[in-house]
Amino acid sequence: MAPITAEQVKQLRDKTGAGMMECKTALTEAGGDQEKAVDLLRKKGLASAAKRAGRATSNGVVGSYIHMGGKVGVLVEVNCETDFVARTDDFQTLVKELALHIAAADPRYVRREDVPADVLEKEKEIYRAQFADSGKPAPVVEKIVEGKLGSFYAQLVLVDQPSVRDPNVTVSQLIAQAAAKTGENIAVSRFARFKVGEQAE
Repeated sequence: MAPITAEQVKQLRDKTGAGMMECKTALTEAGGDQEKAVDLLRKKGLASAAKRAGRATSNGVVGSYIHMGGKVGVLVEVNCETDFVARTDDFQTLVKELALHIAAADPRYVRREDVPADVLEKEKEIYRAQFADSGKPAPVVEKIVEGKLGSFYAQLVLVDQPSVRDPNVTVSQLIAQAAAKTGENIAVSRFARFKVGEQAE
């Protein structure tokens, strides 16, 4: 097998935000295959993120972003474990990025669990109706419905949305990259988006 090049490592670092040695190890394990290496890093990253996920996030900041000459405004609360990390450039950059993203992408919910059951059921009903005359068995239709919910989440759930800056990266991956850099659990707890002329529901 050909040795792993610096360019391959750089590509993987750009995609994942993981450290140089982690990228090199993952590429070596994956035989130079970028996609396999991304999967390996994600598994490792998810494992270490899962270890951090239980830790309390009682520090953090409220970030803001005002767009279009005051026509759109966002407030977002992003939490971490320590005040030290809350003041770092990496964390502050993430908060700004998230506020800008919310202004542009207009999510409705922070995470999937926040979507009300009735909203979800209504969406499922629409998808089921599309396949009512397809003749497909009910379990197959349910699988298709679940698949379609993925795109529903990607439209309305903040952490599932593709980043407005880089559509190849989801917001949850941006947060995971920042968590990997800071070594702390990071979570978005809430946000509010205001647009002039839009009445609150």
